[in-house]
Amino acid sequence: MLRERTTDRRSALALHTPSYEPNGKEVAVITTSKGVIRVQLAGNDAPIHVGNFVELARKGFYDGLKFHRYVANFVIQGGDPNTRGLSSEEVVRKASSPFGGLGTGGPGYSIKEEYTTNPNNSHEDGALAMARSAQPDSAGSQFYLCLGAQHFLDPNYTVFGQTIEGKDVIGQLRVGDVIESVVIENAD
Repeated sequence: MLRERTTDRRSALALHTPSYEPNGKEVAVITTSKGVIRVQLAGNDAPIHVGNFVELARKGFYDGLKFHRYVANFVIQGGDPNTRGLSSEEVVRKASSPFGGLGTGGPGYSIKEEYTTNPNNSHEDGALAMARSAQPDSAGSQFYLCLGAQHFLDPNYTVFGQTIEGKDVIGQLRVGDVIESVVIENAD
């Protein structure tokens, strides 16, 4: 599944409520080493996830991180701060080992799940959603983009955006590719 590999300490992290309140018009511009992806964020459907993503993007949290998980015809996953400071080659090497330590990092807090309240929680091709550990309220910073529809994930993971440009870029991404920046357009 789409889990942040975590220890029991993650379940003890405080729940964060973002101060940013989405207006429903936000677009995430994710610039990667393979090209640009534009995602319409679902602020009306998943306000906690969108608020959190906007706050992290504004702080530059995602800038320079690498994608650390790729499963063909499933997802490409990034947002682990443990990839910061590693070369793309080091990320590829560590990602191939169960002891590489990737997929375990986060922002130091968790956010409440919204897959039970999001009326449009649908993992379509190009959907942007949050990874989490076994605990429902454990998402933080790690996100994934769907490579094809993945509706079996709908009851367990929060979708908070849909790609509107750059699905071809998503299809080219692999482990070690760089998230150069995440900029939010139309944010108040």
